[in-house]
Amino acid sequence: MSLHGSRKVAKAAIEMSMTETREQEKEYKTRFLAGGIRTAAVDYGGDFISSINRIIERAVVAAKREGVIKEVHADEGAVAGATREALSIIVPKAVGLNVGGKIGIARQEDHISVAVFFGVGLLHLDEVAIGLGHRAVSSS
Repeated sequence: MSLHGSRKVAKAAIEMSMTETREQEKEYKTRFLAGGIRTAAVDYGGDFISSINRIIERAVVAAKREGVIKEVHADEGAVAGATREALSIIVPKAVGLNVGGKIGIARQEDHISVAVFFGVGLLHLDEVAIGLGHRAVSSS
């Protein structure tokens, strides 16, 4: 089955969030770019609740730095909104705990997806959580 549009971009964001090394990130980025999907990934770790704003900021900065979005209000807002949506999915597991992992961002035309793949926990009692958000913006 071939994926189209938002599903294809969501899959790319999830895969980027699950990369384990910078080399793997670069490999995936090159592969996705060949298919017309621009991507970025950024690591994050810290207390979940007090870090929500920083996580959103890091996603927006990474997306701009890697050329996934332009430095315009609509693009920045789309990444911020999709990141917030992705984080809202993991709230039940993460409230009051530390998280660590990666944020993956992908865009093709007017589809933007953000995935967060985090270990959530205390000491060695980690849980794993993944959240996904999507926004549509003008591709012009």
